[in-house]
Order: sequence, then structure tokens, then C-alpha cells
Amino acid sequence: MNQKLKKQDWTVRVLQELERQYSPSRWSHRMSADDVIKAHVKALKEGTEQARDLAQTLLNVPYGEGDGEKLDVYIPKTNSLDVHLVVYLHGGYWQFLSKEESGFMAVPLIDKGVVVVAVGYDIAPKGNMDLMVSQVRRSVVSVVQQYSHISGLYLCGHSAGAHLAAMVLSTDWSQYSITPQIKGAFLVSGIYDLLPILSTYVMEPLKMTEEVAVRNSPSKLVPQLKLSSSSCQIVVAVAENDSPEFRKQSEEYYKALEESGLSVTMEDVANTDHFNIIEQLVDGEYHLTKVHR
Repeated sequence: MNQKLKKQDWTVRVLQELERQYSPSRWSHRMSADDVIKAHVKALKEGTEQARDLAQTLLNVPYGEGDGEKLDVYIPKTNSLDVHLVVYLHGGYWQFLSKEESGFMAVPLIDKGVVVVAVGYDIAPKGNMDLMVSQVRRSVVSVVQQYSHISGLYLCGHSAGAHLAAMVLSTDWSQYSITPQIKGAFLVSGIYDLLPILSTYVMEPLKMTEEVAVRNSPSKLVPQLKLSSSSCQIVVAVAENDSPEFRKQSEEYYKALEESGLSVTMEDVANTDHFNIIEQLVDGEYHLTKVHR
């Protein structure tokens, strides 16, 4: 009986630690967990408002039939037909945030003549993991069809968005009408193996089974990524103050890509946490903005 209690106690402790590891807001050195999330939303909203003032915008452009299947396009004032285009996939643990706060990274890119597309997708509980992955894949196909004069297509995703961007890179495009040629991908503080989060609070709205988690884990799809995106330059970025588990996810995914012979670099960004690592893309002088360029 005593052994059984000890085992239960150990299991509870392991689960509590897993919850802590996958709660990014608890690892910021700048402010409390609640405050860092509030500050994050505020920073993204303000950056997006700034981008909407600077750029010509096409808002709520449909890429599918669903209510949530919409894009916001930030267009620089340029006459060039030879444009670079960045597709941004927002974070929020697949259950929070939207495209409405996702235009901020256009601020330094507008002057460089870069088009930025912020993708909306159906977050949980309305959307499940299979649907979200399908949506972001279709959004990229739609962008390529609408902008036939793209000279370079790039992906950027943060947190859950980095997971979705990695899933886009791992698409079997033979099931789609076109094969997007993605030149570069910027994966920031992502989750690439969904199995560890199955027993955490993240699962409550997602209702994800183990089978769904395996099917949608980029770490299990590296051979497909190599087939689909072999010429893509991939940057895996992680914050110095991300949790050890988040850092491990990035390091292991980076190593798996590198061992497959893919063109991948790792950026360990000093003095950042899970939130300001992406917020600072609003600044043209920020290290990651320069890497991204």
C-alpha cells in the first residue's frame, strides 16, 4: 500500500513539473505570469496597429469556406512585382490570440518592400489540431495562388505557430493543387513533439488523443519535411529564458533537421523570454529581425 501511495505521489509531482515546464509565463524574469501575458497581448496589439497605419492592408481575405479561414495582408508601398512575402502564424497554445494581433512584424519589413500575411485559423475548442494544420497548409496554398509574382516565400511562427509552420514544411503537397516553394522558415520558441503536453492543462480545450499528437508532431515528420522542403533555409530560435523543456524541444528538433542534412541554424537569443523573443520583431534593429531579413 505504501509503495502504491509513493508511486501516486511521484506521478503527481511529475505531472506538476510538466505543467510548470509547459507554462511559459511562469519562466519570465521580467514580471509575474499574469502580467507577462497581459503585456504580451498589449505589445502585439500595439505593433499590429502601427503596422496597419504604415501599410496598405487587405483585411479578412478568405482562403477557405470557414468563418475563421481569413488572412490579413500588409502591403508595402512599392511598384515592384518582385516581392518577398512572409506568412506569419500566431501562437497562443492553439487556443488563444488571433490574426488581429499578428501584423506587428510588418513594421520593420514594410520599408524593405516585404508583404506580410497574418493567418487566422480556428483555435480550440472550435478547432482541433487536424483542422488547424489543414487550415494553415491551405492558407499558404491560397497565398501562392493569389500572389503569383512572389520572388521569395517565407514562413514565421511563434510558439504554437512555430509548430504549425513546421507542419506546413512537412506537408505532402501532392494532395494539393500546387507545391509552394518556401525559401526560408523562422521557427520561434516552438513545440515540435506534442506527446509531452498530452497530460497538461493545454489539452483541456484541444481534446487531443495520442494518435492525433503523433500525427501532428513535426519531430516525427522530418523525412517528409526533407522531401517537401529540402531547399528551405530553416532557423530554429529559442529564448534564453524559455523553460528547460521548451529549450529541449527546439534543440532536439534542430538536431533532427541537421542530422537529416537540411539547411538549419539555431539561434539562442540572449536576454529574452518566451514572449519578448517575438514581440521585438517590431524593431528593425533587433537581432532576430536582422537574421530574418
